[in-house]
Amino acid sequence: MARNESTKILTFGGTGYISSYMVKASTNLGYPTYVYSRPTSPRIDLLNEFHSSGVTIFKGELDEHEKLVSVFKEVDIVISALACPQVLDQLKIIEAIKVDGNIKRFLPSDFGCEEDRRTVLPSFQEFLNKKKKIRRAIEAEGIPYTFVSANCFGAYSVNYLLHPHDHKKEDLTVYGSGEANEEDIGSYTIRVAYDPTTCNTVVIFRRSTNTLSQLELIKLWEEKMDRKLKKIHVSEKEIVNLSKNKVNKTCLIFFFLVNLYVGVTANFDLKNKDLEASKLYSNLKFTTIRELLHIFKCNPPKLVLAAFE
Repeated sequence: MARNESTKILTFGGTGYISSYMVKASTNLGYPTYVYSRPTSPRIDLLNEFHSSGVTIFKGELDEHEKLVSVFKEVDIVISALACPQVLDQLKIIEAIKVDGNIKRFLPSDFGCEEDRRTVLPSFQEFLNKKKKIRRAIEAEGIPYTFVSANCFGAYSVNYLLHPHDHKKEDLTVYGSGEANEEDIGSYTIRVAYDPTTCNTVVIFRRSTNTLSQLELIKLWEEKMDRKLKKIHVSEKEIVNLSKNKVNKTCLIFFFLVNLYVGVTANFDLKNKDLEASKLYSNLKFTTIRELLHIFKCNPPKLVLAAFE
């Protein structure tokens, strides 16, 4: 499917953290853009912003099978960016997609570490297994897909590690990272959605200049802030022991980020069919870690945490 500005792109979870960047990228690139949103969505202001920029809003629940089928008849590409607790709800999307066969490409809610290549701490592995189930269901139904592995959202993970909004903080916890800025992920995701070369492949964000250790990242931040920070080290054994205990939402976020910091996103080789995003679109500007740290120094964002349950 080649680039066609009449291609209609629908996003599920469009008011969420990363999906809002995708919706904005879609409208900026000139595509007819649609968002499927719950009737009781608390993000009214964002939905109004989308509507004012030309986005069509469909209101409905994922349980409304007939409504989903009718919506899919009006669009070409479906991007799911549903939050972690709703990962298995994508089976309802798959059931609706296969009714008419109109959808040219489906991008499920991946956008994290590459679940088919790595085994991680048990508590987080349970979540990744759900995402793997969605991938296998898509393949079994023969739905054209692209799996996007963003590894780590630059602002999200760096914010959690460095706490740039807390100017009085003098220490950092070291758990041990390939990262992409959220705007980059939004822009690249829309491009891979209509690119014929990415159909039925895995697209991975792993730019070599943005792949660095946690200590390397901290060193860059110390240079940027012109001050030294105390490092509090947590051993791998301590992390594994924590993962064996019953966990809550905060712990799951912790394990998610630890898996990124200890190298899960970068310690495997790409397969022949894998595509690396920055090489695929080498003409596009890609935000570097140094550029992101400059933003954090001048205008640090508020800390946000993803929903894991």
